[in-house]
Amino acid sequence: MAVSANKLELLQIADAVAREKSIDRGIVIAAMEDAIAKAARARYGSETDVHAEIDAKKGELRLSRHMLVVEHVENSANQISLHDARRANPGAQIGDTIADTLPPLEYGRIAAQSAKQVIVQKVREAERDRQYQEFKDRIGDIVNGIVKRVEYGSVIVDLGRGEAIIRRDEMLPREVFRNGDRVRAYIFDVRRETRGPQIFLSRTHPQFMAKLFAQEVPEIYDGIVEIKAVARDPGSRAKIGVISRDSSVDPVGACVGMRGSRVQAVVNELQGEKIDIIPWSPDIATFVVNALAPAEVTKVVIDEDRERIEVVVPDTNNQLSLAIGRRGQNVRLASQLTGWDIDILTEQEESERRQADFENSTRVFMEALNVDEVVGQLLASEGFTSVEELALVDVKELAGIEGFDEETATELQNRAKEYLEQQEAELEARRKELGVEDALKTVPGVTSKMLVKLGENDIKTVDDLAGCATDDLVGWTERKEGSEPTKHTGALDGVEVSRDEAEALIMQARVKAGWISEADLAKPEDAEAEGAGEEHAA
Repeated sequence: MAVSANKLELLQIADAVAREKSIDRGIVIAAMEDAIAKAARARYGSETDVHAEIDAKKGELRLSRHMLVVEHVENSANQISLHDARRANPGAQIGDTIADTLPPLEYGRIAAQSAKQVIVQKVREAERDRQYQEFKDRIGDIVNGIVKRVEYGSVIVDLGRGEAIIRRDEMLPREVFRNGDRVRAYIFDVRRETRGPQIFLSRTHPQFMAKLFAQEVPEIYDGIVEIKAVARDPGSRAKIGVISRDSSVDPVGACVGMRGSRVQAVVNELQGEKIDIIPWSPDIATFVVNALAPAEVTKVVIDEDRERIEVVVPDTNNQLSLAIGRRGQNVRLASQLTGWDIDILTEQEESERRQADFENSTRVFMEALNVDEVVGQLLASEGFTSVEELALVDVKELAGIEGFDEETATELQNRAKEYLEQQEAELEARRKELGVEDALKTVPGVTSKMLVKLGENDIKTVDDLAGCATDDLVGWTERKEGSEPTKHTGALDGVEVSRDEAEALIMQARVKAGWISEADLAKPEDAEAEGAGEEHAA
């Protein structure tokens, strides 16, 4: 860049760069001013505070040296005494800045090269900032671009006003792109990094499918039909749950379209991925039954505490295979769609399990209460599953069982209480043997059985429990694409405790350990209550 360019050339250069890089003209002119000032400092000395100003309308360049007014000058390059300053400006005061006009300079090759680097750097920073500001609010949008190059399996896409990347794991299986190919993808992340903003695209994201349907189905775009959930096995199969806000509009039919034209357009974009469109329902049992289609379901058992659902299918017509799907795909997608763990049994398996549970309960009552098989079976058939239930139930309810009288009921309940006391004593002895401290017993919600389980997993103090995460106590399920979920057990495995209960135990232990206060426990609830009040008021 020749800094000796005439007035018109300076403005023409600024206009050309601003147009080419799609940035504000003022930013380019400011970059030029910084560059010229830097080149001038090389001539007048690096300590000199040189400023350059370019008139945005006329293109006139003005160089000036700024001097700070001080009482005693320590650096003559950028300071001026009050006496000298008042010669130029009688009203000058200490702390003021005096601008001293400098004559035009001829810049050498090295100075011009340095100025060019400053301009390039500033323009590049402005371009990056413009790109980040433009795309950060477009997360969740679908964009069209042209493949610029392929690097190590990842695809670099030219979006016109920026570059984006589709990583190998965000592309559909067996999908190959070449330079110049047009590609449509979903923006799922935009990050500001040192090398510039990084725009990450995906063709496997569940929301990519949802956005494609919104483009193909006017009812979704207009808000009449809503997509409530999406689950995908990219490139193979997907399930999408839809609901209609208008009773006269069939959500499934709207998504399928005339002769399947709408869903087929999405399928073609996703390289033939099969799509099951499922009517969404607020009733989880109904939704799970719909999600497992085309399999038939005869019975559903829900465990709300564990967010687990048990589905029973007929023994005939390979219904079990249909429900599970190839390599567990159907049940896995249904589980992702509903957010619940799904267990599938045939009617025969469920019958066998019910029988096994009945026999197990009978045996428990026979051993714990020292009764014969008939009494044990009577209790099991009445729905009792544990000795604890028997000890806590009203005696009149027990006496109401056919074949029992009040005396028998009282005797059974006394035996149940004696058995539980004996169990409690054994658990207490085991707790002491494991070295679990007494203070852990005082944490609200902790039972003797829990204390033993915690001790066996090396959680022996209040601080140990306070330092746990919920997964440490109840375990977790690890889901990987293309494989069956892996279940990891927790310290309280075998004890009936939900995730919410486990979390409450940990928080109570933290209060007991002094890590937090009771007031801290109440804060989230108060915040939720306030938020609900604001919503109600709105």
